[in-house]
Amino acid sequence: MILKTKPADVFVDRHNGPDAEAVAAMLRTIGVDSVEQLIDETVPAAIRLKRELNLPAALTERAFLAKFKGIASKNKIYKNYIGLGYHDTALPGVIQRNILENPGWYTAYTPYQAEIAQGRLEALINYQTMVIDLTGLEIANASLLDEGTAAAETMHMFHSQSKKKNASRFFVSDLVLPQTIDLMRTRATPLGIELVVGDHRSVDLSDDTLFGALLQYPAADGQIFDYKDFISKAHDKGIFVTVAADLMALTLLTPPGELGADACVGNSQRFGVPMGYGGPHAGFLATKDAFKRVIPGRIIGQSIDAAGNKAYRMALQTREQHIRREKATSNICTAQVLLSVLAGMFAVYHGPQRIRQFAANIHALTQLLEKELKALGLEQANEFYFDTLNIQLESAELQQAVKREAEAAGINFRYFGESNVGISLHQNTEASDVAFIVAVFAKVLGKSAAEAVEIPEEVELTWPKNLVRTSEYLTHPIFNTHHSEHEMLRYMKQLENKDLSLAHSMIPLGSCTMKLNATAEMIPVTWPEIGSLHPFAPREQAQGYQQIFEDLEAWLCEVTRFAAVSLQPNSGAQGEYAGLLVIRAYHEGNGQGHRNIALIPASAHGTNPASAVMAGMQVVVVKSTEEGNIDVEDLKAKAAQHADNLSCLMVTYPSTHGVYEETIIDICETIHQYGGRVYMDGANMNAQVGLTSPATIGADVCHLNLHKTFCIPHGGGGPGVGPIGVVADLAPYLPGHVVVEVGHEKATGAVSSAPWGSASILPISYAYISMMGGEGLKAATETAILNANYIKARLEEHYPVLYTGANGRCAHEMILDCRQFKKAGIEVEDIAKRLMDYGFHAPTVSFPVAGTLMVEPTESESKEELDRFIDAMISIRKEIAAVESGKADAKDNVLKHAPHTAATVLTHEWTRPYSREQAVYPLEYVRAAKFWPTVSRIDSAYGDRNLICSCTPLEEYADQEEKLVATDKGPSY
Repeated sequence: MILKTKPADVFVDRHNGPDAEAVAAMLRTIGVDSVEQLIDETVPAAIRLKRELNLPAALTERAFLAKFKGIASKNKIYKNYIGLGYHDTALPGVIQRNILENPGWYTAYTPYQAEIAQGRLEALINYQTMVIDLTGLEIANASLLDEGTAAAETMHMFHSQSKKKNASRFFVSDLVLPQTIDLMRTRATPLGIELVVGDHRSVDLSDDTLFGALLQYPAADGQIFDYKDFISKAHDKGIFVTVAADLMALTLLTPPGELGADACVGNSQRFGVPMGYGGPHAGFLATKDAFKRVIPGRIIGQSIDAAGNKAYRMALQTREQHIRREKATSNICTAQVLLSVLAGMFAVYHGPQRIRQFAANIHALTQLLEKELKALGLEQANEFYFDTLNIQLESAELQQAVKREAEAAGINFRYFGESNVGISLHQNTEASDVAFIVAVFAKVLGKSAAEAVEIPEEVELTWPKNLVRTSEYLTHPIFNTHHSEHEMLRYMKQLENKDLSLAHSMIPLGSCTMKLNATAEMIPVTWPEIGSLHPFAPREQAQGYQQIFEDLEAWLCEVTRFAAVSLQPNSGAQGEYAGLLVIRAYHEGNGQGHRNIALIPASAHGTNPASAVMAGMQVVVVKSTEEGNIDVEDLKAKAAQHADNLSCLMVTYPSTHGVYEETIIDICETIHQYGGRVYMDGANMNAQVGLTSPATIGADVCHLNLHKTFCIPHGGGGPGVGPIGVVADLAPYLPGHVVVEVGHEKATGAVSSAPWGSASILPISYAYISMMGGEGLKAATETAILNANYIKARLEEHYPVLYTGANGRCAHEMILDCRQFKKAGIEVEDIAKRLMDYGFHAPTVSFPVAGTLMVEPTESESKEELDRFIDAMISIRKEIAAVESGKADAKDNVLKHAPHTAATVLTHEWTRPYSREQAVYPLEYVRAAKFWPTVSRIDSAYGDRNLICSCTPLEEYADQEEKLVATDKGPSY
């Protein structure tokens, strides 16, 4: 007997759902003989790649993890005292294991379907409450991308709200974090805002052109200033003031809200989130209640469900960019939800006393360090400080000597000015670390120092009285209950059980690509070699990261066929913005800065026009045909009309409605003919990889949603990563960074606070590409198209498929038209809510066409799972038919009352015209693994009218207990 050898455990077989037998059955249903035939009938021949992807051979999971361990080991873990908004911290193991490493949390989607997202929503309410309490302001959002972008968002917000007619200048203290100033410059210029950077103690606030100001608290060099008079004088002159603050410091410092600030921004990284060489970390933004209608990002609010029970939801959703488009206040799509959940849970677990103790210990150790360094004869410049000392040395030569000795000892400080050394202590600092730091300076100075020092039992807080916090914070029971690990574990598990994620069933969201986030891809994220590096550490300490960046950039260039890639943008919308800035800079570099017209199809995702406006462009909408495609004649007419000022076209491919448009090459050539550039939205790259590419269709720039196509998990609404690829002549204009040199000749400003954005989750995409290889990536794309066309073939006799390609095929997603059901009183929302009773998250609702469902199955779903979803949709269609025929009441039916909770059906009296069994077990498979929504349908309008975006006041809890077994009464008529 002869045995043949070949790899027994191939990752692509784990990633792609259907096996060979299932593929054959699906092809028969579709009506084709092979996958190759399906692809030929779906993807236009003119845009097909002429060669296969040239990527390294696929690795097994075991081989990859072994290889990657070697790469990660090239990163050197030093003691980091650099500060500048990034600090070492400790994520409690119970949170790391049960949230960060738990697919029940990291594979969930943005909580648009609130009834099956109550756990995440409560966690975000906790986060918002934490931010509101610590900042002393009235309202907060559910996180932003990072501190720099949060600060920039307040600048934009206050610019739109200023009553000063000719005010277009924004003051920024020169003691704001340098990366924030860099990002503020980037964001200000396209909007016609002039950034004024200077000393807050001497700026002329009587300048009528100033509309806003940004201060740092404590300042970048560690100083603590009393900003109360500055803020009062600014307000007298009609100037809004934002304070960028350190949440840990605010446990001891008077909060910005009490100083009169209009907004407070910052980074919650310090609350348990690893530095990760720059991200992802949740930025925060708190402001006054007066700005609740214009605050950027997402706010989680409390509402009620159909039974009158408390329920959470995303509030004020009409502000979001996909509805307001070019009139949106920002282009934010993803945030950093998973990271804000971690930070909020850090506060829940530790509570106000322990967090304050962390801060007290940090400050006490900083005082001890100052005392010991002064004993060596060194000068410390900061009169008032929290955690950061500014050591003023005698010369630049001495500064460099300290740097050499510190790095030889495995320590990083901040080096700035001609001879300054900044030392920022943190939660993990011990007295032994202080002694080690002192020893470094002593050795350089040729002096002796004590081998050990002890943290004193008591220290005096020597700040001015009005800077010492007296107000309470984190007083809600949620922050004062779960302090034992057992209680914390149970609380997090209780929240997890309220949420539907990929751990339960497929999430068939069109445009959002909820594919497998493989465990092997996730494992390296929590390795110390990935999580412990400061983003401003010397590059030679991060050689592992540099290899990751170089390899990943090269691989993404191969996939896109572009010349260069920037990994800096830390969301898809940020990638859009960065890509448009590159085009803007290119035109300016060619002396054509007047080119500011962006052509955008009517069907485009809402971030497109919002990003264009933020980039200083004027949006001109291109019509769609009845088939949903770009109206080429209208595009050509508008391109010709605006030829002299044409900057770019923004186009999604395959199109937003799930079709490979045959005219795409002609469209791109038309834009180039008039001197414009083509920006391709990478939302649908899942249907391109290995078959075609952005460069092949004629695009010049493209962002790539790594949290879609390249397997970084959605994390309940973030983190996302949106790197951009560009053709050769645009490469010099890729984003730069003020602190770390990233190597672009004519770099635009930074678009993220960290030089490589959310660096610590890039290993996920690195792992995916490594284990799939070129053939595997192509197979994933083919399988995504196969799965979508299988669903289409089985559902099109029940639901009209709105758009298809030339041969009647869809791409990787399709739009099911539900508008005809309105005649029977059934809305698309009813279908979305009813799917919860079947154990599924709804497809994308009413995008890009109102009254429709956009379905994307991804390649990771098996035929069995696809069939369950299809069966659910067919069953719902029969329920709709019962309403259409009059068999079921138009208002009192199983769809209108959906979703059904356990409390709804476990009642003595059941008066509905349908059975309890039909309500909760509509198909047999549901019995085996029932997912119970924890609330009935939520009243969104009530939540907007009565906005509550922090934890419920204690006095409301007694009343709530009596309502928990109430039955929902259905919608209000």
